[in-house]
Amino acid sequence: MASSTPAVAAPLVLNPPPYSLDALEPYMSKTTLEFHWGKHHRAYVDNLKKQIAGTELNGLGLEEIIVKSYNGGSPLPSFNNAAQVWNHDFFWSSMKPGGGGQPVGALLELIERDFDSVDALMDEFKQAALTQFGSGWAWLGYKNGKIVVEKTPNAVNPLVFDYDPLVVVDVWEHAYYLDYQNRRPDFVSTFIDKLISWDAASERLDKAISAAASKSAL
Repeated sequence: MASSTPAVAAPLVLNPPPYSLDALEPYMSKTTLEFHWGKHHRAYVDNLKKQIAGTELNGLGLEEIIVKSYNGGSPLPSFNNAAQVWNHDFFWSSMKPGGGGQPVGALLELIERDFDSVDALMDEFKQAALTQFGSGWAWLGYKNGKIVVEKTPNAVNPLVFDYDPLVVVDVWEHAYYLDYQNRRPDFVSTFIDKLISWDAASERLDKAISAAASKSAL
């Protein structure tokens, strides 16, 4: 598991987004947040509590539950709910009011080194989001010293592949259908142009680089 990945402080609590439910309007409506966070995310938390009650997973941290319940690629029933709780916490914090724009600092330098330009990276990221068949996620990550683009189906996330996620976009239909209907490309473009938090991505990158440096020094 990537050691620099932010832990969820209260793993079996429905954590609120780091902004009010109307803060992302007009690009993501309050109604979408009320359903997506208030119902879908809440259901994952509630279902996970029921699934792990009385099992060896009860009392573990959320990330540990995810890794153990992934079971080496043969997921236990609790994996989907646990991973979806974590994924949604990460998704909310991958956005901010007044998001979009351009990355700066070390993140920009790595993007330009590995992809030549931010636009080239965003084109690949958008393609990953649009070509994820059915439900899933598209991730920007840091892997083996490089910026990477990955996509995962359903609830699967980078915790089980040992790389550091920086930003994620949710491409399950419930993430965008109330605002964009079947227009996933419009939603993904809006996420990139208006919602993505490069500040969060940079902070996560700094932690990943520090963790990698500490590990190599041992």
